[in-house]
Amino acid sequence: MRAAAAPPSEVDDVVTTRDLHLRIGGRAVLDGADLHVGPGVTGLLGANGAGKTTLIGLLLGLQRPTSGDIRVMGLDPTRDGPRLRPLVGYSPQLQVLPPDVPAVDLVSHLAEVQGLPRSAARQRSSDALWLVGLGEERTRRVGTMSTGQVQRVKLACALAHDPRLLVLDEPTNGLDPVQREGLLLLVRRLGTELGMHVLLSSHLLAEVEQVCDSVVIIADGRATSARLRQEQEHSSRRLLVVDEASAAGVEAGLLAAGLAVARTSAQDLGPSAPGEGLAHLDVTLSAPGHEAALTQVLAAAGAGVHRLTEPRHGLVDTYLATTGGLR
Repeated sequence: MRAAAAPPSEVDDVVTTRDLHLRIGGRAVLDGADLHVGPGVTGLLGANGAGKTTLIGLLLGLQRPTSGDIRVMGLDPTRDGPRLRPLVGYSPQLQVLPPDVPAVDLVSHLAEVQGLPRSAARQRSSDALWLVGLGEERTRRVGTMSTGQVQRVKLACALAHDPRLLVLDEPTNGLDPVQREGLLLLVRRLGTELGMHVLLSSHLLAEVEQVCDSVVIIADGRATSARLRQEQEHSSRRLLVVDEASAAGVEAGLLAAGLAVARTSAQDLGPSAPGEGLAHLDVTLSAPGHEAALTQVLAAAGAGVHRLTEPRHGLVDTYLATTGGLR
């Protein structure tokens, strides 16, 4: 017999799974996935067909796992649906909204389904549509709206009952760059200023890196969690590319200024690193004044300097290491 689920207010982990298995038609979609989603905005990544939308269905209680354990806000979706549903807002990937219904009526109806009284649902509906930038368009029928507006209506539907967790499945699909940027800024605001937890499923690494605190990557039926450093501190290292003929003088100057210098591989600078006849130096700035000293040494080296960058281990590196390549 399993232990009783902890009350949602006492749970720190937003989503956890343990040894989660799901087989569909003899194929293992999830094969022992151990998943952890903490507070904040978390990205859900994976190749097409990796099981992102299927995993969301399990978290919402729309599907049952073959085996394993799931907890969402401390509750089991397969057993605690009535308690869990008011805590979760969901925006699906597909455009499934009825076209002939005014946006405010649709959002209000879904808020009532989540248990809000009619008057409160109507007010929350209006508030949610204003929040997503559709306040003046709230009485328009959904079928007359643009793709970007429909995406915002779906977000308002997920928001209106004031959930603790928002699950957004490909919310920027079909949006132009300006619309995408606006929606991502809104998602980030929901997870910071308004204190909601957000699980954002996407196939675009750049948008996940832009707005998310953490990431979960689904690959080969398994889940890997990683923390993203959205606000990285200024790095204490610099990667420097100079002419081989200038390298000895640059090294000597940096060492004389008290900076630590080591030869490094061109691979550390990424696939676009300069090639033959060049030296690659890893420089450590460990004291006040080192930045200025580095600038002076490089100015003296003149044209012999080709590139100066900060090392950065980004989401692309994490994704490639997890999945074995972009697929």
